[in-house]
Amino acid sequence: MADKITSRSEDYSQWYIDLVRSAKLADYADVKGCMVIRPNGYAIWEKMQAALDRMFKETGHVNAYFPLFIPESFIAKEAQHIEGFAPECAVVTHGGGQELTEKLYVRPTSETIIWSSYKKWIHSYRDLPILINQWANVVRWEMRTRLFLRTTEFLWQEGHTAHENPEESQEEVLRMINVYKTFAEEYMAMPVIMGKKSDSEKFAGAVETYCIEAMMQDTKALQAGTSHNLGQNFAKAFDCQFQTKESTLEYVWATSWGVSTRLIGALIMAHSDDRGLVLPPKLATRQVVIIPILKGDKAAVIAKANAIAETLNKNSITAFVDSSEQNSPGWKFAEYELQGIPIRIEIGPRDIQNNICIAARRDTLEKTEVAVDDTLAIHISEILNDIQQSMFDKALQFRKDNTCEVQSYEEFKGAVEKGFVIAHWDGTAESEAKIKEETKATIRVLPQEDDYIAQYRINEPGNCIYSGKAALRKVVFAKAY
Repeated sequence: MADKITSRSEDYSQWYIDLVRSAKLADYADVKGCMVIRPNGYAIWEKMQAALDRMFKETGHVNAYFPLFIPESFIAKEAQHIEGFAPECAVVTHGGGQELTEKLYVRPTSETIIWSSYKKWIHSYRDLPILINQWANVVRWEMRTRLFLRTTEFLWQEGHTAHENPEESQEEVLRMINVYKTFAEEYMAMPVIMGKKSDSEKFAGAVETYCIEAMMQDTKALQAGTSHNLGQNFAKAFDCQFQTKESTLEYVWATSWGVSTRLIGALIMAHSDDRGLVLPPKLATRQVVIIPILKGDKAAVIAKANAIAETLNKNSITAFVDSSEQNSPGWKFAEYELQGIPIRIEIGPRDIQNNICIAARRDTLEKTEVAVDDTLAIHISEILNDIQQSMFDKALQFRKDNTCEVQSYEEFKGAVEKGFVIAHWDGTAESEAKIKEETKATIRVLPQEDDYIAQYRINEPGNCIYSGKAALRKVVFAKAY
């Protein structure tokens, strides 16, 4: 129940853990650093997965599956890649009761094992492009874990594509980061900033990394998705060449991109409150709960509640009835608020007489009388659409209210404790590292969106807030998960 949840103002981190466990989304596993995703949490992941999978296929991608285990020699082929991932890797040294002749890495990501296959499959320009995605689990040996946000094992999707030229691969990188942006904003109701990572923050082995960054309710940033231009790095590492139309040999151009169950954590922290989950209707497995007020002719009330559910389900609104008598209506109200169901419908004997029901919104807790007639499904659908849009608008306004521009390092140190900071950066790794060391703030993104660039004059030259040296543009700094 909601009384188990610490308030956000008291302890935001504990609020998050309390909510995840009270809403039965996930729990700690007996294996240190791992989690059990419970049915309520997995249902959200299934909704995310279904929407993303459809979007991937609409852009020409197909699904495949590659091995969990990666030979050590594969990992070592790409120098930046092994340097970036080695500290997080789990390594298998024995199998079948014997020491292995070659160690096997439990997949932290799949570039190397996939490119060993692509080398076998790609011979000519006619074999390109390859547009493959896989839904899988990965293992990264995290020292400090938090349910959904950072665990030793997690679920994700990873796209891996191969192209004939750099122009096509760059188009793919931008196409997929924009797919993620669309998903985050239209399904998760979570505004994001799309752009590039600094060289210090990019993916190990990538030429460039693009990302979407979101602001959580504690004003910290969360990286919600990435798309990497791998250039020819992995093709060269695996000697993957193809015959061009001009009958010359060329290395393949590559991309990779992915999101994970971290998105569930983002969804929670972007919208939920001290009562529990607040889910956008597009990602709610159950959009409407109908609670009959069991007084008077109970059978008639239950029958009317079931009729309402049938009407809504026929109109593609997922609804169910809780007519159990072991718990009071008040208990049920609190329980379904905790679970984040977008609309609660209450109906009792007096409502039946008046041919109405009461619809309560989860996002604002507002109640509205709705006629129980041929227009019922239309009105409930309108409320659901309004909830979806209102959640996005509220989150966007929150980000605006907690974003500021600064002109000096002294201003920066205070502002970065309160949210996103727009500031000039001289483009050097030295200044970036010093800022991180002194404030724990990182460059989250070099914005690429026209409206964001215009709003904050991102491309306006100035002087770096740390070094005072000339800076060609502004970037977004924040503390992050």
